[in-house]
Amino acid sequence: MAYSIDLSGRVALITGASGGLGAQFARTLAKAGAAVVLASRRIERLKELRAQITCEGGDAHVVELDVTDLASIKSAVAHAETEVGSIDILVNNSGVSTTQRLVDVNEDNFDFMFDTNVKGAFFVAQEVGRRMLARAQGTAPGSFTGGRIINIASMAGLKVLPKIGVYCMSKAAVIQMTKAMAVEWGRFGINVNAICPGYIDTEINHAHWQTDSGQKLIEMLPRKRIGKPQDLDALLVMLCSDQSHFINGAVISADDGFAV
Repeated sequence: MAYSIDLSGRVALITGASGGLGAQFARTLAKAGAAVVLASRRIERLKELRAQITCEGGDAHVVELDVTDLASIKSAVAHAETEVGSIDILVNNSGVSTTQRLVDVNEDNFDFMFDTNVKGAFFVAQEVGRRMLARAQGTAPGSFTGGRIINIASMAGLKVLPKIGVYCMSKAAVIQMTKAMAVEWGRFGINVNAICPGYIDTEINHAHWQTDSGQKLIEMLPRKRIGKPQDLDALLVMLCSDQSHFINGAVISADDGFAV
């Protein structure tokens, strides 16, 4: 007898879905049966991903979203619920980084990371969370089945790394945000958890791993390897499912042991 998780009938909003981990998250949840709403500023990339998912038999929709613009957040969530239905799952994935020593960080660098990684992530979760709460309390239409919010943090939120100190700070804030939301919203059936990925090979950083500095970094890792986006699939699907009903406020590392 095989064990499987079926997300049929669920609607999942994935931010930062135009590439990297976000695109993989969308493909994975679509394969598990969820209707996925792809959100990002790069609409053409989202349309390409939607076509791929549709060709594989999945159900995908596109909304334009700039997480640094509160009006855009409200519009995107409203559009998603109007077109597809109540959002059951949020994968809060948008994130950015820069590389420099702390003494070289200027205000623009700092705001760039915190506006997206912390402020943007918070207000996306807040907008979706408000709607989940309203359904749970019977003040909004729709059948409530319990919400799932998965914030994508980073092992850098648990282990400080050189030259990305502000990024580490921002992801540590996401971890605390996850716990705060879990405390306030858990009694309404809304589970909020965080995934902390380690070094993952995506199209954004792929070339780096072929360089001397990239190879030196790989040699420093516990098992001298980097992950693939698919390495997060099982964890993501579990946290999105009914089977995760007893997991709330968890901060789960998926970093091959690097932060230990």
